[in-house]
Amino acid sequence: MTKPEFSDAASARPDLLCFLVATAAASYALTQEWRVDHVVEGCRQWLAKNSVTMCWLDRVRIGQLALKIANRDLLDAGVAVRLSSVNALFTNEWELNEASTMVQRMMALCQEAL
Repeated sequence: MTKPEFSDAASARPDLLCFLVATAAASYALTQEWRVDHVVEGCRQWLAKNSVTMCWLDRVRIGQLALKIANRDLLDAGVAVRLSSVNALFTNEWELNEASTMVQRMMALCQEAL
């Protein structure tokens, strides 16, 4: 797999990528559609909450990578996000639930992708 190029090395953030993968997978479980708008909004919210800036092109690249991982790689890695498991992905503050084995597997995929 070819690693995506980012304008700034700090833009290759596995924590952001994992959040976006979880967002995309949860959105798909809820709507049965791959919703780009949910990934875009999730990226904006994560960046604002974590006081991180990222150029628009890097946001597009990381969003595309998140959708690809959620759409193609999760099932191959044994991660099946179902409607009943969506709540387990996030805390009450809409942060990743790092205690979740699904999130841990997603993070490993994201670290490998970057």
